[in-house]
Amino acid sequence: MPEKIILDCDPGHDDAVAILLAHGSPEIELLAVTTVVGNQTLPKVTRNALAVAKIAGITGVPFAAGADRPLLRTIETAPDIHGESGMDGPELPEPDIELDDRHAVDLIIDTVMAHEPGTVTLVPTGGLTNIALAARKEPRIVERVKQVVLMGGGVHVGNWSPVAEFNIVIDPEAAHIVFSAGWTVVMVGLDLTHQALATPQVAADIAAVGTGPARFVGELLEFFGQTYRDVQGFDSPPVHDPCAVAYVIDPTIVRAVQVPIGIETTGTLTLGMTVADFRAPAPADCRTWAAMDLDQDRFWGLVVDALERIGEGGTGELGTGTAEVRA
Repeated sequence: MPEKIILDCDPGHDDAVAILLAHGSPEIELLAVTTVVGNQTLPKVTRNALAVAKIAGITGVPFAAGADRPLLRTIETAPDIHGESGMDGPELPEPDIELDDRHAVDLIIDTVMAHEPGTVTLVPTGGLTNIALAARKEPRIVERVKQVVLMGGGVHVGNWSPVAEFNIVIDPEAAHIVFSAGWTVVMVGLDLTHQALATPQVAADIAAVGTGPARFVGELLEFFGQTYRDVQGFDSPPVHDPCAVAYVIDPTIVRAVQVPIGIETTGTLTLGMTVADFRAPAPADCRTWAAMDLDQDRFWGLVVDALERIGEGGTGELGTGTAEVRA
């Protein structure tokens, strides 16, 4: 049976690839897509999510907008990486699906509670505000969720600071709630995602698919690659977020280790650090895991296969949409 997931995201170039991978994989049943402030403001990332839905031809999946700010802190976005729209590069089509009337937190809760316990995986690829709010508003979902597979954090490396990754540091209090809630958390962090490099060969493989959605991904990677070269010195960009979806599709392409992980919420230099305690073997009841190694060829094979399955998707063409989505 396909793995049922709710994808909570802040599109974002790599979030867009995560959406396409989830939609195009026969091993995934995409139950809902929710958005959260992160790579850009909530209206921008929500519009981007709906544009990706049109490009891919996603129908019958509810999309809902969620938290427009962190729990306690001021909004921090990443225009230096993702541009002013949050998805600069390709010209996006006008969205043609309506947002669900519910707040993303309520959609997450309703969806989890409507399914059998242990069957729904949450896949957050942005800040963890929506997930934390859902766990606080309806604590019963903690026992019902199969696992939380998130893109964020890192054991040995940061990107927004020397020790903190962007998705965690923009709302560390939310991350603390999620990591300590008691459900299984798999942290797909920078140690792993920095291995998911969109090399020239990867770009060529995606281009060879030849469809509108594949061309869209190519344009995403072109812009994303340039910003990563300019800002962080990568020869090829790491495409973080689909790694979390890939773990749900096939956990054997990832080596994950069981380890206690805590979130630093008060440090002057270490705010947002995901502190993994390797001093001793993890206790048997440890519910947190850190992804460390990626089978890169198999990972990109999943992405290319998903794009081939999507085919021409919705329109198959990119547009010049400029409409504002109010969220």
